[in-house]
Amino acid sequence: MADSKAKSTKAANKTPPKSPGDPSREKAAKRLSQETEGTSEGAAATELSALEEAFRKFAVHGDTRATGREMHGKNWSKLCRDCQVIDGKNVTVTDVDIVFSKIKGKSCRTITFEQFKEALQELSRKRFKDKSDEEALQEVHRLIEGKAPIISGVTKAVSSPTVSRLTDTTRFTGSHKERFDPSGKGKGKAGRVDLLDESGYVSGYKHAGTYDQKVQGGK
Repeated sequence: MADSKAKSTKAANKTPPKSPGDPSREKAAKRLSQETEGTSEGAAATELSALEEAFRKFAVHGDTRATGREMHGKNWSKLCRDCQVIDGKNVTVTDVDIVFSKIKGKSCRTITFEQFKEALQELSRKRFKDKSDEEALQEVHRLIEGKAPIISGVTKAVSSPTVSRLTDTTRFTGSHKERFDPSGKGKGKAGRVDLLDESGYVSGYKHAGTYDQKVQGGK
């Protein structure tokens, strides 16, 4: 009797074994956590994409062979000028050139996007002295994000007396004069070849084509 009570007590104290977890649920939870991490990383990448896009637009400006991965010093200066990183007071053109020379490699003429961000960090301390390093860097990023190179107006041809004399048709002489009408428009083939007049009228006759009008008017 005592043995049966002891067995029943042990059975009552024994906790039931845990059921094995559902593999599909575990996989779903793991995938959800990975997607959440990926979303946060994607958001950070989106913040940098606007800056990197501006970097690439300026990097390829004026150079058809550029890939957009590296930027020359000339385009770096243009970026700082067009995006108003250069204010002429805290940051000057000289400051921009010094930072570029400092960041780039000794034997290199270009900077990568990572070096570009380092250069902006250097300039941000000068540009926004009254802000913390982090706030100053964010302000500089805002100046550049979403921007593109400013294209100036079409270059005007320089007026030259020599060029004007050579292109002014009213000053042409000889056979060259015959190739243009009084307005300066070219006559085409008529100005290059002597075309035969097969109208039947003598040379210099000014009333060609008026015969029919006169006959009809007489009737």
